[in-house]
Amino acid sequence: QVRLVESGGGLVQAGGSLRLSCTASGFTFSSYAMGWFRQAPGKEREFVAAIGRHIITTDYADSVKGRFTISRDNAENTVYLQMNTLKSEDTAVYYCARSSTIYTTVPTRESDGYNYWGQGTQVTVSS
Repeated sequence: QVRLVESGGGLVQAGGSLRLSCTASGFTFSSYAMGWFRQAPGKEREFVAAIGRHIITTDYADSVKGRFTISRDNAENTVYLQMNTLKSEDTAVYYCARSSTIYTTVPTRESDGYNYWGQGTQVTVSS
């Protein structure tokens, strides 16, 4: 079965960095676009970043552009989110997700375009 497991969250001071990982299993990882979303307390889940099945295609929310970098290692079935210059407003539970459409090269920002989700990893940025 499809499984996505996030790791790398934690507590960090504002201005610091974290690297999230999401290891996938149960499907052909290289055939699917992957995304990262986040949900802060009392807020709706929002798009953070996405990467097509080919590494050259990426997309970022305006709020993280220039600070976060999404990447993937198809040999390791893992997608990463490098987060630099973290701000208190980045505090949230971060989820990775798999595209619902196989062979997608241009990933979507819409959460309903993803049909498998990890359990989430907490990121807390202290100011």
